[in-house]
Amino acid sequence: MLAYVYEGQGRLVVKDMPKPSAKKDSAVMKVNACSICGTDFRTYIHGSSKINPNTIIGHEVTGTIVEVGRNVAGFYEGDRVHITPAIGCGHCYPCKSGYPNMCDNLETIGFQYNGGFAEYMEIPAKAFSAGNVNKLSNLIEDVEAAVAEPIACVLNAQEFLNIKKGDYVAIFGAGFIGCMHAELAFNSGAEKVIMIEVSQNRIEEAKKLVNKIDIINSSATDIFEEVKRLTCGRGVDVAITACSVGQAQEDALRIAAKRGRISLFGGIPGNAKGFLDSNEIHYKELSVFGVHASTPDQNRTILNAISNGSLKVKKYISKVYDLENIVDAFEDLKNQRVLKAIVKP
Repeated sequence: MLAYVYEGQGRLVVKDMPKPSAKKDSAVMKVNACSICGTDFRTYIHGSSKINPNTIIGHEVTGTIVEVGRNVAGFYEGDRVHITPAIGCGHCYPCKSGYPNMCDNLETIGFQYNGGFAEYMEIPAKAFSAGNVNKLSNLIEDVEAAVAEPIACVLNAQEFLNIKKGDYVAIFGAGFIGCMHAELAFNSGAEKVIMIEVSQNRIEEAKKLVNKIDIINSSATDIFEEVKRLTCGRGVDVAITACSVGQAQEDALRIAAKRGRISLFGGIPGNAKGFLDSNEIHYKELSVFGVHASTPDQNRTILNAISNGSLKVKKYISKVYDLENIVDAFEDLKNQRVLKAIVKP
């Protein structure tokens, strides 16, 4: 079968790989759609020390089960499923506390297990035992289900932030993740959502996709003065760094109102230290939150929201690519020609 494989040393190639077979506690699905994550993109640009060599990457994945191991209960050939990629062990303290995304022994599709940029993918036994395999409603399309996992990560971040009616929210970055933060913030009752972005292309795209947002081009405008104006001098109640830029973390603290909440959503590549002013946090009584991955429950929440129409995501899917042309998808993302790319083997 055809697959997109990380060979190590920063090298990614499309090549033939053996088609997986179901073991007694696992299953095999035909991949219907797999979207490209920011982590995949960083691997494409920089490589990754976190991915085992000769691993098929891609973790925002959905498919149809074509083979089921004899010990797998409740799933059958023909079931369309979505996989929550971060799989907890179920035994450590974070898992037992309800936070499997914080598992001490976390394993992830596309990192420790072969992922979804392939014609077929084995669903590991641990994914079934941990509750990471979700059956799909007929009301949700494959391409919509493929973007549920990154939105579940957004939900994870916003559960810390407690966005409520009347809040002012600022989001650094107007890519797919930034737009999803805006959508969920409005759904939670935010009064105003301000997006801060340097790329005029992304600014124009976000204006078309997200209703009611205010946008600041930080390359042309003093964001501190503009945020003051837009918030009547008080600053924002919530600031979210939906980009991998250290300066955004510094700026988030400065534009936050007293007792504001900050989400450091975007990870910083390399030795990411020294961006936060502890005195700013101290004297303004700011709360700063990290976030990593998402839980199976959060994925189910987003799948249900897409299915019932309360969250409309199809408009954000810019283009669908054949697996043979996956490099074109990465190059289009690199050159900001698309917002969200889906690969359909």
